[in-house]
Amino acid sequence: MPRDLVKGLTALLAAAAAPLAVCALLLPARGTMSETNVVLILMLVVAAVASFRNRGAAVLTALSAAASYVFFFTTPYASFTRFNNVDDIITAGLLLVVGLAVSQLARRYSRERTIATTLQRSLLPHELPDTSAVRAAHRYVPAEAEVGGDWFDVIPLPGFRTALVVGDVVGHGLHSAVTMGRLRTAVLNFSTLDIPPDELLARLDEVVIQMDAEAACEDEIVAATCLYAIYDPVSRSCTMARAGHFPPGIVYPDGRGEILDLPAGPPLGIGGLLFEAVERPLPEGTQLVLYTDGLIEGRHRDVGAGLKLLRDTLSSAGADPEEMCETILKAVLPARPVDDVALLVARTRAFPRDRIAEWDIPTSPEAVPAVRAEVYAKLADWNLEDETTFTTKLILSELVTNAIRYGTPPVHLRLLRETNLVMEVSDGSSTTPHLRYAAATDEGGRGIFLVAQFAERWGTRFTPAGKTVWAEQAAPPVSVAPILASVA
Repeated sequence: MPRDLVKGLTALLAAAAAPLAVCALLLPARGTMSETNVVLILMLVVAAVASFRNRGAAVLTALSAAASYVFFFTTPYASFTRFNNVDDIITAGLLLVVGLAVSQLARRYSRERTIATTLQRSLLPHELPDTSAVRAAHRYVPAEAEVGGDWFDVIPLPGFRTALVVGDVVGHGLHSAVTMGRLRTAVLNFSTLDIPPDELLARLDEVVIQMDAEAACEDEIVAATCLYAIYDPVSRSCTMARAGHFPPGIVYPDGRGEILDLPAGPPLGIGGLLFEAVERPLPEGTQLVLYTDGLIEGRHRDVGAGLKLLRDTLSSAGADPEEMCETILKAVLPARPVDDVALLVARTRAFPRDRIAEWDIPTSPEAVPAVRAEVYAKLADWNLEDETTFTTKLILSELVTNAIRYGTPPVHLRLLRETNLVMEVSDGSSTTPHLRYAAATDEGGRGIFLVAQFAERWGTRFTPAGKTVWAEQAAPPVSVAPILASVA
């Protein structure tokens, strides 16, 4: 017999036997208990079975409760054939009706919870990307009651950087799950703009305000918290900003753990207030721990005690993100979480120095040929002179020439070689290159168009000192022969 069928039949038999067992236990006190007390006790039994969200078991429990009450506690105790007391029969009928109503409510609640849970899980990432910047692991623990709006994400960014996101929508239920999906999509879209964390949270704040204004009813208040961080494996630094969210935990390579003192910022949906980003250098192998409030809050534990417990746990956790997640959940997670828990642990990596090449470029067009020759020599060093010479020559000439002609000193060129070849040209101007479609009679205006055609991706990233125009093109895998030779 199939295992699921056995479990189902066992549940139905247990549901039918529960009221019968309760009545048998109450039988010695039959003469002293009022009918109201008996009915209330049986109703509690029906409600308890209905809480397991099995409609068949709930209906069977209601029928069994009504039959058991008639047999044990009504006037025709000796037989079902003699009904001398109308009140007893009415009471048994009411017990049956209430039991069926409870089972129907349990079915509706179960259906709504199933829909919300399915929607929420479909909107969360199923697998995290293994990027050049971090190695990440995650855990998601749903609450015992209604589902919430917790979410997390790992987003690859240009220049081999990675964004780490954790957020929490205020409230529970289907509305919170839908709101979570919309906010996660908004974060993914804003991340393509490659903007700093504080600016991204400001734009997300406007989205939440607009969603709150469009809410279907006044009771559906839209509010959320969020923590957004960008880790750069080249500079080995992390820029973070939070909107009313709890600060991240940090575990250094030597095992020290701390909760980062990060400016809180207002929750999303308040409007009119500023978010502050903080840049923090992180050694290679540092682990970032991002979480939602369900991890540290509980029925019998306040936030301060939860944060202290988390901080103490960080120092004793392992160096592997998966192991770190398991250790944190075992030590910090409340026994019965009242809210969803999203946990994201990311171990930082450092970009190899031998795959980085940089040049300071004089602001003169005559300097371009010399820089081009040095770039070709570096490509030959990386065994890329055949595959990418023509494309790199075109992109290099256009980006460097545009920076010299239209930008502001200083002009800086950087090449990054990994799974792709990334070229970054920085200058002190905040003017954004514009993709134009030049007419046949135009003498110029085709440079960025050609870059967009030959590069796999390109874009502009603004920095405190100006801007960086980048272009990414495919490159063959890095050869492991030199590495094996050095090891031997």
